[in-house]
Amino acid sequence: MELLIYTLILKTNKPVKESGTFLRGFVGNKFRDEPILHHHLEKNYLYTYPLVQYKVIEGTPVILGINEGATVLKNISNEFDNLKLGTSSYKIVEKKTIEKYQNFCFSEKERKYRFVIPWIALNEKNYKEYNSLNKKEQTLLLHKVLIGNILSVAKAFEYVVLSELKVKTKVKPVSVVYKEVPMIGFTGDFKINFKLPEFIGLGKGVSQGFGTVKSV
Repeated sequence: MELLIYTLILKTNKPVKESGTFLRGFVGNKFRDEPILHHHLEKNYLYTYPLVQYKVIEGTPVILGINEGATVLKNISNEFDNLKLGTSSYKIVEKKTIEKYQNFCFSEKERKYRFVIPWIALNEKNYKEYNSLNKKEQTLLLHKVLIGNILSVAKAFEYVVLSELKVKTKVKPVSVVYKEVPMIGFTGDFKINFKLPEFIGLGKGVSQGFGTVKSV
């Protein structure tokens, strides 16, 4: 299947040091009447795959809109010229947009991707399991989780994966903070027989940029 992807890249007057969490908060507060932008209803959290995702990649803010999220993001993309992230202010000096349909589907050919923002693969339960395993078993667990992450996204878009997914990973653990809680994330590369859109997120915290992938 193809997903409509609208990518908004914001060039600022200086590198942004804050994370996608702050970028999401800024845009969400500015456009409170658009739940798809901040993933909250009046009193509840939207428990669906986020259709707008906020990332800071090497100091550059990037916002990704998918399908309905692409339409909403496109409509508001010219409505701000600066960013207030925590105690820092940034002037937007250039906006670059990319709008196109991108493949999200099984591939006969193996494809290589890189996590440009750490992937949060483990929850409390499988983190304990991960720590009890040897290195080979840990790798197999991460493979299982990564395939599960992709199948979860596929389910959100009602895409049925009929063929077996095969994955290879070359990742290393790093420390991350998610919802003010220290956690383990993973950086590095992986190969899989599946086509993923550029900068789409996998795993936990994708609305805040975690698990962002780029083709290699």
